[in-house]
Amino acid sequence: MGTGTSQGIPVIGSTHPVCLSDNPKDKRLRVSVLIEWDNYAYVIDCGPDFRQQMLTANCNKIDGILFTHEHADHTAGLDDIRPFNFRQGDMPIYAHKRVVKALQQRFAYVFETKNKYPGAPGVDIHEIENTPFELGDTTVVPINLMHGNLQVFGFRVNDFAYLTDMKTIAEAEMEKLKHLKVLVINALREESHHSHLNLEEALAFIDKVKPEKAYLTHISHLLGFHDEVEQKLPKHVFLAYDNLQITL
Repeated sequence: MGTGTSQGIPVIGSTHPVCLSDNPKDKRLRVSVLIEWDNYAYVIDCGPDFRQQMLTANCNKIDGILFTHEHADHTAGLDDIRPFNFRQGDMPIYAHKRVVKALQQRFAYVFETKNKYPGAPGVDIHEIENTPFELGDTTVVPINLMHGNLQVFGFRVNDFAYLTDMKTIAEAEMEKLKHLKVLVINALREESHHSHLNLEEALAFIDKVKPEKAYLTHISHLLGFHDEVEQKLPKHVFLAYDNLQITL
């Protein structure tokens, strides 16, 4: 639903050529993905563009939200779960206990237990650790990643894995990424970054994991024009773009 970095593309006030592009694929909301199978629908991350993304996807039911980490571009849209609350009740959320604590501080009114404001969002908390857990009839495997010095989770669902805001990963976690049909992974820009993979690092990681296909996400305007960058990529690697649909 979104493939951009924390500022999105275009960046407010920027005159960078990519920010001025007319190509819809160069316009990127903050990262998020909607995963659907059978009658289930789950979202990974709920950033500040969540409302717009839900409207674009024509999504009227979500069974839960998985959070990779607590940064604003991945959590700031939590208030916009209210329409789902009105239809479905409290929204199940799945997150590391540290992330739950951060959400409780940032959205205290959501977690209020006494004198809660009528109409405020409601959540059903599921703290997760680095062990598999069940969503519906499917097992989700968390992937422990490091975003600079911050622990974040990626997630594997069957033959699909979603890794964002990653810089490093332990070899033991790499074992969880064998035999993937699709890998989605962050690639911020060409220049090195202290807490994100750059393009060269992302391609090296893909070469090591060897998925059938890989898609790059969490992209900044500094990576370049979508069409130009994609021409330079290996045949099985693609730039993701907003509203891209992948069927496994």
